[in-house]
Amino acid sequence: MRRSKGVSTILALLALAVVLAAAACGGDDDDTDTSGEPAATGGETTDGGEGGFSLYMIPKNVGNPVFDLTNAGMQEAAAELGDTTEFNGSTEADAQQQVEVINAAIAQDPDALLISANDPDALVPALTSAKEKGIETITFDSDVNPDARIMFASTPSPQAVGETQIEMCGSQIDYTGEIAILSASATATNQNAWIEVMEQTLEDPKYADMELVTTVYGDDDPTKSTEEAQGLLQAYPDLKCIIAPTTVGIAAAAQVVTQQDKCEDVIVTGLGLPSEMREFVKSGCVQQNALWNFQDIGYLAAYAAHAVLSGELTGEEGETFEAGRLGEIAVEADGIVYAPELLVFTPENIDDYDF
Repeated sequence: MRRSKGVSTILALLALAVVLAAAACGGDDDDTDTSGEPAATGGETTDGGEGGFSLYMIPKNVGNPVFDLTNAGMQEAAAELGDTTEFNGSTEADAQQQVEVINAAIAQDPDALLISANDPDALVPALTSAKEKGIETITFDSDVNPDARIMFASTPSPQAVGETQIEMCGSQIDYTGEIAILSASATATNQNAWIEVMEQTLEDPKYADMELVTTVYGDDDPTKSTEEAQGLLQAYPDLKCIIAPTTVGIAAAAQVVTQQDKCEDVIVTGLGLPSEMREFVKSGCVQQNALWNFQDIGYLAAYAAHAVLSGELTGEEGETFEAGRLGEIAVEADGIVYAPELLVFTPENIDDYDF
């Protein structure tokens, strides 16, 4: 557990005065009890053992609906646990800009950083500096080198996410034809893990007639993702399917295919928010896409951070902890905790989800 950052100067002087007065009067040696006074923590929170930790969430970028949800999840958990929160990030999903945000966060001295990483290695020096100052790091959504954090609140397993996307694509193109991947940034650990599984899955004889022609990167930027989707349609006139394992990318691809009136020719699938994909699903341009509730990811990360700060968890494999409405969560190898199951949205069920 991280120690509180100290009592105020006034309280310290008062305590000293009481001690001196007791000594002058020949009193006993009992210490003055100031345990009822909260200890200041960066001016924002208190460190009260059972609660009062300060959590600072840094997403890959701000202005992204996915991370608005993780922020909401963190705030939900913090309200239940008595913690306080801060949410800040760069406008672009850029590792160097993220490092600058981390350094600014360290200067505010929170108890824990909750980070979705743009690069697994570039953030390590800054996170090492945070650790040296007593600030714990819990990653969520996209991981860093495990040596630089204590736990990782992950989306459903990479195997499930990768295999599901290939199957959604294959089942809609009769398992035959050219396919392409429109990813986020080239260094995002979660994207690369899913793509690796997708490539491995394509080696299964079931998908022998499907050809992955290219993988392009939209950097989770709507404009660039749109340009990359347009480029795919132009460069590969026989393309049958675009898989976008990113909510920004799938929305951009669906919009491009719709605008070019190619919904009958090119399948768009991948990972998308039901709120953003509903219009494309209702129009018939997207038949299947998948995701999990990102609010659960932020909620899980906040509970994990609180458990670490309170001394309940060390991040060792085999540990368990109660994560509020998510129930008991088990810690897997390398300090990974997985979010609830992957959801597949279709025209029949998409109205059942409001995130």
